[in-house]
Amino acid sequence: MQLYKKQHIKIYNSLSGKKERLKPINEGHIGMYVCGPTVYSNVHLGNCRTFMSFDMIFRYFKHLGYKVRYVRNITDAGHLVDDADDGEDKIAKKARLEQLEPMEVVQRYTIDFHNILQKFNFLPPSIEPTATGHIIEQIEIIKDILKKGFGYETNGSIYFDVAKFNETNEYGKLSGRKLEDMIANTRELAAQNEKKNPQDFALWKRAEPEHIMRWPSPWGDGFPGWHLECTAMSTKYLGETFDIHGGGMDLKFPHHECEIAQAEASNGHSPVNYWLHANMLTMNGKKMAKSTGNNILPGEIFTGDNEILSKAFSPSVVRFFMMQAHYTSILDLSNDALLASEKGYYRLMEALKTLKKIEPNETSNFDVSVWRQECYDAMNDDFNTPILIAKMFDAVKRINLLKENIETITSADKETLLSTLKGFIFDVLGLEEKIENVSNSDKLSGVVELLIQLRKDARDNRDFDTSDKIRDQLSAMGIQLKDGKEGTTFSIS
Repeated sequence: MQLYKKQHIKIYNSLSGKKERLKPINEGHIGMYVCGPTVYSNVHLGNCRTFMSFDMIFRYFKHLGYKVRYVRNITDAGHLVDDADDGEDKIAKKARLEQLEPMEVVQRYTIDFHNILQKFNFLPPSIEPTATGHIIEQIEIIKDILKKGFGYETNGSIYFDVAKFNETNEYGKLSGRKLEDMIANTRELAAQNEKKNPQDFALWKRAEPEHIMRWPSPWGDGFPGWHLECTAMSTKYLGETFDIHGGGMDLKFPHHECEIAQAEASNGHSPVNYWLHANMLTMNGKKMAKSTGNNILPGEIFTGDNEILSKAFSPSVVRFFMMQAHYTSILDLSNDALLASEKGYYRLMEALKTLKKIEPNETSNFDVSVWRQECYDAMNDDFNTPILIAKMFDAVKRINLLKENIETITSADKETLLSTLKGFIFDVLGLEEKIENVSNSDKLSGVVELLIQLRKDARDNRDFDTSDKIRDQLSAMGIQLKDGKEGTTFSIS
């Protein structure tokens, strides 16, 4: 029997504002769409957190035995500066500033995006479509929206008529905004004078002569609006209604709100059953921003080439840090937080090694089956990775008691404990026990063993001051020595 038949997941649905039991449209299958990056710069660490949250969710579905079609797009056209309907395309602007072809910009930063995600041990999505690869599909949706009376043409641009749509539907239901309030709080801007109302948004924009990225359409040369690509690609690969749509909290309005409106106007029904939104990443208690200098790139964390952190941190340590907060919570990055996560990560890896060496007994003090279900209960409660990790460390404590022969475990329970730990640590949380980490661990072990020998020599010579100094300083660094009949051993806390 597949695990998903026994494990029932509840998801916080942004659309309803409450947790709901996950009921896939097709049993055993899940369709999930996540808004991907606009590839005009190096991937932002905050974006990595969002994508990591959905990678974890994707992994958990697969772990439970679901067949998942995970679609995550690449925005390589149509995303204008400041998320507005006027101005310059972000990619075209970067191309102009760096004197490159737009697709050179796209290629450079798509490669960077993939390289960073690979370092973080992301699973690739099932499909990774691009906006420019689906211009035809977007034009067809625009034709359909125009035919049904929810759009209008002005000077070669096509806009979505929000007021018309709101007569029969509810614009703003995802973000909890009322159209009347939006109208009352809107100042008319000169740049919006070709729209009927400021709330209307572009489906297709006329390309000015200087605009580099342009495609032919029934309304003249132009380019698609930013919101349209996700409606076109999610519909094409997942159907008119699919299970899950995810993205960052900042996309809830207007991007996801506009997606709902486009799909309902075109198809006549709601496109998504569950909307999931990941929260933001801050640094040292403040919003991350290049303009203020309160910003760091993933690669700068991995190399240590920055003025914010005291040392380099591996991708798995950073990933472990991010998994320690619920995906819907704001997470604050700091040097202390990463140092603490590094200690926790190594404690977890050390416990796995220790468990493999433990000799089983005829009895168990640890009810592994109850603990195992508690791990699943944590993940079934809206993918609660902080609770899952707490359960992992409950197991670490028990493993240390087993190591000290204070508790016992049967062979069957040991195998269940080991397989469950490995399943959640590696398959679900996506952590890695990197070769370089093992190498560094071996070097550390060699250094500690040398100090243990020097301490033994000092004790043999009745130089207890030196002996105690070695023990105390190792303890201060989180390395605990334990003297026994077979000699001195150590553990890292």
